[in-house]
Amino acid sequence: MSYKDMTVAELQPLLVAGKVALVDVRTDAEVARGFIKGALKLPLHLLPMRLQEMDDKRPTVFYCQMGGRSAQAAAFAANQGMLDVYNLQGGITAWAQSGGEIVA
Repeated sequence: MSYKDMTVAELQPLLVAGKVALVDVRTDAEVARGFIKGALKLPLHLLPMRLQEMDDKRPTVFYCQMGGRSAQAAAFAANQGMLDVYNLQGGITAWAQSGGEIVA
């Protein structure tokens, strides 16, 4: 099992259509500075304990600040048997640079 990378351009229409679950794996302090609307806030270190809460019937996109921690989260979720798992390339930084909305 493995995950795939997803670009900001690929994510935007899926989010608008409500076709993906979005998971922010940054720390609470980072999330407090802003996050992508609709994201589940789940710090990376809590993922192993809360993975079973996630809806594995929808594609799931993990993101962090730059894409490193979310790649770890996506790999972990895929290794635990989740299907349709993605890592947002460039994280919320790439999202913001592309004009994506950040909410506080």
